[in-house]
Amino acid sequence: MTRTTLLRTPLWSVIAWWAALTGILWLAGTALGHPAPLTGCAPSAALLVAVGECGDWLRRHWTARRGGRSAP
Repeated sequence: MTRTTLLRTPLWSVIAWWAALTGILWLAGTALGHPAPLTGCAPSAALLVAVGECGDWLRRHWTARRGGRSAP
């Protein structure tokens, strides 16, 4: 794989998660009677994706530092 291909795959994954969460937040707000515009849901979804990606990075980093052992 080339460097460009390696960067594109995670990028599309993050965009897909962001789009899905934006839709879920918008639908949930509409269903609960508190509709919000998509422009209001998009930043919240971006924050959730950023926190999730940081948490995943930390988990992988700590697992690698422990030598790949899983927690009991």
